[in-house]
Amino acid sequence: MSDKDDVEGANLEGAYLEGEDLWDAYLRGGNLRGADLSRANLWHANLRGADLRGADLSGANLWDANLFGANLSGANLRAADLFGATLIKTNLIGADLTNATLTGADLAGADLWDANLEDANLIDANLGVANLFGANLSDASLWQANLRGADLSGADLRDAILRDADLRDAILRGADLTGADLSDADLTGAKMPPGWRYEP
Repeated sequence: MSDKDDVEGANLEGAYLEGEDLWDAYLRGGNLRGADLSRANLWHANLRGADLRGADLSGANLWDANLFGANLSGANLRAADLFGATLIKTNLIGADLTNATLTGADLAGADLWDANLEDANLIDANLGVANLFGANLSDASLWQANLRGADLSGADLRDAILRDADLRDAILRGADLTGADLSDADLTGAKMPPGWRYEP
């Protein structure tokens, strides 16, 4: 497949594209449900509004990719590189982002209900008003991340690094903050677990 092909709205459901070079590909609104895109190069690809439910994107390069409004529910994004990617209003319910890199990614308003973000790199990521209900963020690096107004109810934040994070008005009821580093984090207006006390 040519990386310059115009395939807006194309039906690539279940396609085998492992390791393909899809740099700058135009896949806006495409059906990639269940597709194998593991280790694919999707740098700067336009996947706005694409259906990627259950797709395998493990190890994929998604640098600066546009995933605005895309559906990635149940997708495998283990060790994927989403540096600077746009994930605004993206559906990531139940997605596996273990060891994924999301440095500088924009996830404002994204739905990450029950997503696995264990050990993910979310340094300086924008997660403002994102839904992280029940998400696994254990050992994740959220240094300087914007989590203002995010719903982290019941989230697993054990040993997560939240230094200098913006947690204003965030909902953390029922969250597990055991061992989390909240040094210099802004917790103004945050709804914390009952009896919570920070001990650095």
